Amino acid sequence: MPGRMPAMSTDTALAQRAVADARRSPFWLDRADRPDPGPPVTGRVQADLVVVGAGFTGLWTALLAQERDPGRDVVVVEGGRVAWAASGRNGGFCSASLTHGLANGAARFAGELETLVRLGHENLAGIEATIDRYDIDCGWENHGNLVAATADWQVDELAALARLAGRYGQRARLLDAVEVRAKVDSPTYRAGLLLPDDGGLVDPARLAWGLAAAARGCGVRLFERSPVVAVSDEGTSVTVSTRNGLVSGRQAVLATNAFRPLMRRHRWSVAPVYNYALMTEPLSAEQLRRIGWEGRQGLSDAGAELFYYRLTEDDRILWGGPHTDYFYGGRIASRFEDRPELFVQLAEAFFGTFPQLTDVSFSHAWGGVIDISSRAVNFWDVAMAGKLATSLGFSGLGVGSSRFAGQVLLDLLDATPTERTELRLVRDRPLPFPPEPARALGIALTKHAYRSADRNDGRRNVWLRTLDRLGIGFDG
Repeated sequence: MPGRMPAMSTDTALAQRAVADARRSPFWLDRADRPDPGPPVTGRVQADLVVVGAGFTGLWTALLAQERDPGRDVVVVEGGRVAWAASGRNGGFCSASLTHGLANGAARFAGELETLVRLGHENLAGIEATIDRYDIDCGWENHGNLVAATADWQVDELAALARLAGRYGQRARLLDAVEVRAKVDSPTYRAGLLLPDDGGLVDPARLAWGLAAAARGCGVRLFERSPVVAVSDEGTSVTVSTRNGLVSGRQAVLATNAFRPLMRRHRWSVAPVYNYALMTEPLSAEQLRRIGWEGRQGLSDAGAELFYYRLTEDDRILWGGPHTDYFYGGRIASRFEDRPELFVQLAEAFFGTFPQLTDVSFSHAWGGVIDISSRAVNFWDVAMAGKLATSLGFSGLGVGSSRFAGQVLLDLLDATPTERTELRLVRDRPLPFPPEPARALGIALTKHAYRSADRNDGRRNVWLRTLDRLGIGFDG
């Protein structure tokens, strides 16, 4: 996801022309059938469970809560509109991994990784079952993922990942340059790793809208355009204060992603960073023939700072990464979403990967903010004598793991130990980021170190080796 541009970057003028007419808005949200927003909070509202945030984590939590107890009165409060932030701006990769990949899981949770792999696949099956049960039209495709080596040193990295996958019962097939190019044809590919069970693809906004509709159909009340300004402990209840009203519940869940945490102790637990993506116009049958991609797998390269890309239902290519830009003080603002110079660089990298598609142009270009944690995996916490729970720090992999997060949040509020709540993944919390200016400096040094590793055959410098020993890292 972060900032490397491959050596094969091509004609800047071509890239500029290709993005010149792109709409500066997320492709997924730019639809005439986007649902109208729900009403804002006014006056005082009472509920059993109050969920703050109508992205994936909040919506899954609300729907699962209603399914567990149909008599429970659940209210969701959203500051903007359903899926308007990270949930509607990502690439739509729905991963089976709960640990941001097997390698990250093995480094941080080796003792329970077998369990986490099983739970991850159960979670993915649960997502697919929910889509079927509620007839959610979201372009779901489950073809697995393909990782491409674009440098010689990455070939050995893929071989190691294949061995790790086999150790945990995951199907993985190493492909040489000829084999990988037979699946997707790019002159940059040296090898590939096919992971058929690694996850699916989805239209993320339509999935979120479908979850919201399903939740409403089960009795959840959803209020939009109601920014939350405070959360307070009222003894037997939790009160969520918005600009125009109050919502009180016996329990509450905070699912606020990258936005300023409502619990002060999490102020430094996550850092908000911006990631950027392009979407092409629909490819013709002849253009698709030039690159193949008949398997329609999700695709990324094997660098520390990676590009990720995929086909949509109407045969566009989403092309994302590798920038993750942090703005001093953790600032979040709409002006950071439109970065013309980065869009041109992304287009250059696209044409470097697929030089046979120089007649393709881009329809959309956008950015969005995500929450990263220092372990590249989300965490959970409980406060207010067990009445309030939160999960943050999904680090760009929340499309799938957010459902699991919702299950854990409800388990924690029930205060009954489960297999999920006994996991170290759930019990442990990442090291916090330091205050400014150290946070900005540390993130900048880390990004620079990952770029350097990609340029130097994967060799990790002293800074990265120190972070490895501390259990810190948030690369692609």
